[in-house]
Amino acid sequence: MTDRSIQDWLNELPAHFIPEKAAGMDAVIQLRLTGEQSGDWHIVIRDLKIQVLPGVAPNPRLTLSAASQDILKVLTGQMDGMRAHMQGKLKVSGDMSLAMKLMGLFRT
Repeated sequence: MTDRSIQDWLNELPAHFIPEKAAGMDAVIQLRLTGEQSGDWHIVIRDLKIQVLPGVAPNPRLTLSAASQDILKVLTGQMDGMRAHMQGKLKVSGDMSLAMKLMGLFRT
């Protein structure tokens, strides 16, 4: 699959962010990962900017929970996020409309 870590991918996420696609968006997305590279991170999208921060956000609008290897597959395009959700590999809670918009905010 890849020898890059979740942390590597999350560090690079802002470079792939398309600010104009996030016009008017004010959102906090929580990532809860299990498995080999488990951990909690949150993504803040506000004022056409993105931040990826370690830890748990107090009131996320959306929470994505998955095994770290499955999130890596979604991030690298090896697995479709919607398919991962339908197969139970990606659990989504909170604002489902935000979840649908999320992948469109990044260059592949």
